[in-house]
Amino acid sequence: MNVSLFIPCLVDQFFPSVGINLVKILRKAGVSVDYPRAQTCCGQPAFNSGYHEEAIQLARRFLEVFGEAETIVSPSGSCTSMVKVFYPEILQDPDLRRQLREVTGRTYEFSDFLVNVMGIKDLGATFPHRVTYHDACHLFRELGVHRAPRELIRHVRAIELVEMENSDACCGFGGTFSVKFPEISTAMAQDKSAAILKTEAEYVVANDSSCLMQIGGYLSRQGLPIKPLHLADLLGENL
Repeated sequence: MNVSLFIPCLVDQFFPSVGINLVKILRKAGVSVDYPRAQTCCGQPAFNSGYHEEAIQLARRFLEVFGEAETIVSPSGSCTSMVKVFYPEILQDPDLRRQLREVTGRTYEFSDFLVNVMGIKDLGATFPHRVTYHDACHLFRELGVHRAPRELIRHVRAIELVEMENSDACCGFGGTFSVKFPEISTAMAQDKSAAILKTEAEYVVANDSSCLMQIGGYLSRQGLPIKPLHLADLLGENL
């Protein structure tokens, strides 16, 4: 099987290790990997801000770039849900309907792909630390991915996974939401951080870099020692 990487903007600009480790993980899983260099933003920031025409242009671009891909995998539930859930809402061109259906059907968030497509739960990673897991909104609510990342974490050697209260409560980032409503966003991050603290975890793990940036930023400003960690980094760095 060949996998084409779909790398979100935040990963490209701020969390490149996530993309690098995803390549390591996929190769460990026995698939070949390519990175289409023509890819750009999926259009979610424009879509969420009401600029639907701009989002449609980027959706068309995605279909052009990934139209022939055998399988498309991304380390982001948020951007994956933009493709699978929201592209069908904004792309109403009947000439693209078949291609859109085929491309969205071949697009996966990486933990979902590993566990539910490849049937892989144990990659052989070791991480002797106490962690808790945050359910990112789009991954959980739009894509229904809840079990897969936990299966991967539980099969890491020497790890201790402690569930936090309200693990599916929003962290407060929400893209432009955190810019437009900073006070509400900060209060939500405070609530999320309080739930994390109760677990006494050393790391908070998630599958979206945006959530980790929000949570990690709040924890850092409060001088709290808990570290944010993308699941791809947890697995890839410790194989």
